[in-house]
Formats: sequence, structure tokens, C-alpha cells
Amino acid sequence: MSTKDADSRVGQVRSITRALTVLRVLADRPDGLTLSETAAQAGLAASTAHRILTTLEAERFVRFDSGGGVWHVGVSAFTVGASFARTRDVIALARPFMRRLMEQTGETANIFLESNGEAVCMAQIESRHAMRAITRVGGRVHMHWSGAGKATEEQTRAIMAEHGMPRATARTHVSVETLLTELGQIRSTGISVDDEEHADGMRCVAAAVLNERGAPAAAISVSGPKARIGDDKLRQLSDIVRRVASEVTRDFGGRAA
Repeated sequence: MSTKDADSRVGQVRSITRALTVLRVLADRPDGLTLSETAAQAGLAASTAHRILTTLEAERFVRFDSGGGVWHVGVSAFTVGASFARTRDVIALARPFMRRLMEQTGETANIFLESNGEAVCMAQIESRHAMRAITRVGGRVHMHWSGAGKATEEQTRAIMAEHGMPRATARTHVSVETLLTELGQIRSTGISVDDEEHADGMRCVAAAVLNERGAPAAAISVSGPKARIGDDKLRQLSDIVRRVASEVTRDFGGRAA
């Protein structure tokens, strides 16, 4: 490749990067941005921003509101985004993150979905330890028993009214009001803990994967015996699980609540 061709290619890539930056800037502002605001937030000269905007407008990736004098994301951007939404698979997307989670923590990594008022284990990367978590792929547990269930719980009263609150261990929640108090703490911290509430001697730490509305789409968790997951390790696992769930949320196209 000649020097001229190489320079041309670098220029083309830079133009694409700038155009994508402009789209991201507009996507963050539903009320739209003026040309000068767009340029400032994208870190571009006004003339460069205008050239990019008019090119994107021709392809309907942005639109100009002449009444308000502001630019918005256009219908073509929605079409591309909708294609991603149709094909995204949170289970397949989460698998490499779960593999890394198991390697980092040494404990079994899981992903759960809510189904008919229960938490269902959809995939699992098993710990290499002989003593592992007891819930297997396809296993269903009551929402109030599990860290994953509590992390994804949104309709507590309706689910508890339909399924009740049976006790699994001496530590299981059997009061809706007590459970609601804990769910409030979970929403604040982003972390849910099953501390021997599903099975004696077992602990689980979970965090929700969020969708584009900021609502739980799934829950990532690590689980293992209390003999290995003491209080100090529980705090370490909480930080790791929260970070991994945030990374899956980002790649899933979700947003923070």
C-alpha cells in the first residue's frame, strides 16, 4: 500500500470514528443538541461536526428539527439498533464473562432468568473444587431463596401471593415485609446475597444484568460453600460480581437503573 493510500485509509477510519462519536453524543440527549453543542460534546470543530451531521442526515441516521434548531438521532439509527435487539442473546453473550468470573473467584458462575415467578439456572461454569453449588442448569428455585432471584425481583407481592414463601432453611425469608426491606438494600448496592437461605452451608452472590430500560434481564452469580466463602471473601466476590454484571449489561445494550 502506498503512503497516499495509507493516509487515505487512516482519514476514512477517523471520519467513521467521529461520526460514531456524534451519534453517541446525540443518543445521550433525547431533547437534541444544537450544532455548537454537538461539536463541543464530540470534541470537534463546528465545521467538522456540521459536515458529519449533514452526511448522516442524508442517510437518515440523524435528523434536524428546524423548529428547535437541534439535531436528533434518526430512524436509520433505530433500524440498526432494533436489529441488534432482535438478535442479542444474553446467555450466549454472558458465557465468556462467566468463564472469567469462575477463573477469578474459583467458584461456580451461573446465569439465571426469571420464569413464571421462579429463578431458572440457564447456564453454568463449574468450579474446579470438588464441593460445588447444588443448583444445576435447568434447576428452578423460589425467588426469595436465591441471590439471583432477589437480584431480578420486580413484582415481589404478586409473585409471593402466587407462589407463597416456603421455608428452605432456618435463614429463609418468610416475611414479605422483611424481604422488601432487603430488596431495597439490593437496589441501592446492586448486590444480592443468599446466605444459607436456599441450602445450609451454601452462599451465593448475585447482581442483575439490566436491559435498555434499566430493568433486570438476568442475574449473574457465583456460589459455593460457606467454608470457602467467609465474610471477607463475600465482600471480595461482591465487588467482582457487580463489575462483571455491569460489563455484561454494557455489551447487552442495557443501562444503569
